[in-house]
Amino acid sequence: AVAEAWVRMSTEAFDGITNGQVHKGDVLRVAELAGIQGAKRTSDLIPLCHPIPLDSVEVILTPQDGSIHVHAAVSAHWRTGVEMEALAAVNAAALTVYDMVKAIDRSIMIDGVRLLQKSGGRSGDCVASPK
Repeated sequence: AVAEAWVRMSTEAFDGITNGQVHKGDVLRVAELAGIQGAKRTSDLIPLCHPIPLDSVEVILTPQDGSIHVHAAVSAHWRTGVEMEALAAVNAAALTVYDMVKAIDRSIMIDGVRLLQKSGGRSGDCVASPK
């Protein structure tokens, strides 16, 4: 499954992230780790979500046009899909960006959270329509 989110913020916060000047550390790397952890702990966060042995989790944060694009790809060979894990990953990463730069900008907005594609599971394959 593949999911995405956008973290929109002030120019000051964006510049702090891209110039490595955020007091708490390397925002993008910490958020990537948080996204991986979020995918692995999805069943602890979402009621009735089964724990799934994941084969891989990739979370990439990319500065783009004054925002941070969060992209997660999750895979598993299991009886159910891993769309919830991909969505949990992008949300955990986005929330981590917020947490690390909230001292600079408390008006940060997380939006555009969506499933881009998934395969497998009981409901079969799914590909999101373009925005």
